[in-house]
Amino acid sequence: MVDNSSNALAELRAKRFGSGDSFDYVVVGAGTAGCVLTHRLSAAGHSVCLLEAGPTDWNPLIHLPAGYIKNLYSKTLTWNFKSEPGAGVNGRSFSLPQGRVLGGSSSINGLNYVRGQALDYDSWAQAGNPGWSYDDVLPYFKRSERKEGEADPKYRGTDGELTITDLDWHHPVSDALVEAAVSLGLPRNRDHNAGDQEGAGYFQRTMKNGLRVSAAKAFLSKARKRPNVSIRTHSHTSKILFDGQRAIGVEYFSGGRQGELFKVGAKREVIIAAGALNTPKLLQLSGIGPNEVLARCGINVFHELGGVGNNLRDHYAVRMVSRVAGVKTINELVQGPALLVQFAKWMVRLPSPLAISPSVVHIFCRSDPALDRPDLEFACAPASFREGVVGLLDKQPGLTLGVWQERPESVGFAHIKSADPFEAPRIQPNYLTSEIDQRALLGGMRIARRLFRSAPLQKYVVAETSPTPDIESDEALLAFARQKGTTVYHMTGTARMGPATRKDSVVDHQLRVHGLEGLRVADASIMPSMPSANTNATTLMIAEKAADMILGRTVN
Repeated sequence: MVDNSSNALAELRAKRFGSGDSFDYVVVGAGTAGCVLTHRLSAAGHSVCLLEAGPTDWNPLIHLPAGYIKNLYSKTLTWNFKSEPGAGVNGRSFSLPQGRVLGGSSSINGLNYVRGQALDYDSWAQAGNPGWSYDDVLPYFKRSERKEGEADPKYRGTDGELTITDLDWHHPVSDALVEAAVSLGLPRNRDHNAGDQEGAGYFQRTMKNGLRVSAAKAFLSKARKRPNVSIRTHSHTSKILFDGQRAIGVEYFSGGRQGELFKVGAKREVIIAAGALNTPKLLQLSGIGPNEVLARCGINVFHELGGVGNNLRDHYAVRMVSRVAGVKTINELVQGPALLVQFAKWMVRLPSPLAISPSVVHIFCRSDPALDRPDLEFACAPASFREGVVGLLDKQPGLTLGVWQERPESVGFAHIKSADPFEAPRIQPNYLTSEIDQRALLGGMRIARRLFRSAPLQKYVVAETSPTPDIESDEALLAFARQKGTTVYHMTGTARMGPATRKDSVVDHQLRVHGLEGLRVADASIMPSMPSANTNATTLMIAEKAADMILGRTVN
């Protein structure tokens, strides 16, 4: 909705913010969604101020795909959040890094581009969100894409800003794994983002010429050249400002906790795109959220919305590892003197394990043959990791199969702990508390065992090392999953989209915060349920659709 408010309101904003620091739109968060929105809104002629708490994306490791291993644990490029101990995971806590840099998590993630299944989005529409069915959102997926190579025009875009490429580095163990999946009755799937997702194949990546293509590189690089765009890094937003029930700007600290406090005004709208953990935090700090959460932190309730911070969902994975023989895997190829060889290949743009996503093979399948569609995603690599943790390579060659329930039913929350805008929120994903998730994960672990023991892989696999073969019963496998599983960093749902009649809804189908004006949310937090996918592609789509709704445009 475009706000054509009165001259009196415009004059009020000018008095509060000064003539030089007011924009048509203020976007909070320069992650995936924020970059898309800034590009689209500024291209339409509107002035945009984009606020990002982190730095610019100058770090070379951001752009080298293999830098993912370092960036994921960076103290400067991520929000160093941590979950609360979980009852379903033996009281363990998890590091929950989220991108804190231009490009957000698209600058630090595993680069895989996965849209999900048509029924994911049809269910959003059926839950009271008109305009969000698969047929409705498909054009927005296509708009962003510049798919290279094979691309069915019915499903894929080829002239968008975001380059998506097919895997160009193949390994005999990876190829054998695809054959193993086929031997179990799964189809080959050349494009998991076109038509049916089910099957085995190779992940598509947001990568070009051996370099990462983040949202900042694809979208913000164009927007930042425009005179109507102001990008402010190291700018930590602390509060949304209102005139009555209308959002008119935000407060932010420039330079961190000890920095100076500024205000910036929004003539039309404030758009929150800070991600599934920081978006509810900012809303709650601004007095928008559940009464009990705000009261506990001494924050006056400005607008009660019980759903803010609730409905948190994340993918929880178990990584199963086998030792292999007879071939060099990534473990040997990127350690010691061999690393120099791979670096030289990367420098001249030859296929190299330095220019792949951490997972190269996908398998989408059903934990139970009685299901009507896949509920499992496997992300696999010809490498072994110490204790099954991505980033810590073992010294021995191996194969890792990571598996998770695609649409988890375990639901948690992200709530502020205090009124301090620099304190991390209390995050409780409640992993593996749903019996549905437990059954699905058990099914996935048993499929992984069948894959390891299949004929195509038997010429390579010499030992199952994590878990070992003696861990066989449902009880033992579930105990292993509780103790060794981990997050996939796919937090969603904490500002749920839905009709006002649902008490847990935060935004309507046009992403406007219920009961307020001039305030929208456009990021992964609005997802009513988890898509059957890594979440970056869906977030791109949400931002594309949000831009059209804000501008009053249709996809055509």
